[in-house]
Amino acid sequence: MSMSFERYMLDMVQPMRDDLTRLGIQELRTADEVEENVPNAKGTALIVINSVCGCAAGQCRPGVAEALNHSVQPEHLFTVFAGQDKEATAKAREYFSPYPPSSPSIALMKDGQLVHFIERHQIENRSAGEIAADLTDAFDKYCG
Repeated sequence: MSMSFERYMLDMVQPMRDDLTRLGIQELRTADEVEENVPNAKGTALIVINSVCGCAAGQCRPGVAEALNHSVQPEHLFTVFAGQDKEATAKAREYFSPYPPSSPSIALMKDGQLVHFIERHQIENRSAGEIAADLTDAFDKYCG
């Protein structure tokens, strides 16, 4: 892969990263960053598996943004980017058992344990508002 193509891909994907980081979601770019943050997050942590696909742009990221306007929120907010930060994504997915890898997807963890998970098939056939409602219900249940 040429350096110009890699630069192009980075430039193309940056706005997709910014959709989440501008909300205060911390990007985890390496497996080490995932290992340092995810299992050690006391309380609740939201982890968004970001993606370049249309359902990430049209439903997942807007749904997460809407959910983060809710009065009850997770204490920690993280994201990894599938297909871009491959090692970080693989490490994050180790915490999502028994769910198979899917992107985009959204995990809610409490004291290092998975308590709620939204798979790709639950994103691509729902609106951003429906995803936000799913998340805010989980926030009320686990983050309150």
